[in-house]
Amino acid sequence: MVDFIDRTYSVATQPTVCMHCEDPVAPCAQVCPVMAILITPEGVVQQADASRCIACRNCVYACPFGVPKIDLSARLMKKCNLCYDRTSQGLQPWCAQACPTDALWYGTFEQFATERQGKAIRQTQFGTQEVRTRVYHVLPTWTKGLEVAEPNVTENTVEAVQDQEEPWIV
Repeated sequence: MVDFIDRTYSVATQPTVCMHCEDPVAPCAQVCPVMAILITPEGVVQQADASRCIACRNCVYACPFGVPKIDLSARLMKKCNLCYDRTSQGLQPWCAQACPTDALWYGTFEQFATERQGKAIRQTQFGTQEVRTRVYHVLPTWTKGLEVAEPNVTENTVEAVQDQEEPWIV
C-alpha cells in the first residue's frame, strides 16, 4: 500500500510497509471477528480474505503501526502482505526492488550485517507496550531504540473519521 502525502502541497508518496508483528502476534489478526486475516507459517501477516472481511475496522484500530487501510467502496481491508506471491518464490517484494534510494531493503539479517550499515532493531516501544516485529527498522548505531509517543486521540477525532464513511445499505 502507498499513502499519498497531501497532494495540494506535494507529489510525494510513502510506502506503508507491514511490520508483520511477532510479539504480540499480529494484533490486527487477533481482533478480526471473522478470521479474515491469516498468518503464514513463515510469519507473514496476509491481507484480509475478501470473501470473509466485513470491513469492521478492528484491524485498523489494533495495528500499532497504522498499516491496514479500509477500502470503503470494496468494503475490504488492504495492507502489505510482503508480496507473498514473490517472496515465497525467493524474489524481493516490489517495494524493495523498486526503491530508487535503497531505503527499503529485503534480505536476511546475515546479509544485512555484511552489506548495510546501521543498527537493525525489531522492537518498538509504544509507551509501556513493546512490539517485536519480523521487519527491522535501521537506526543510527548510537541510537538505543525506537520509542513512539502515544497518539493524541480525542472524541472529536473519532467523530470526524465516522462522519467520512458512507452508511452501509443492507
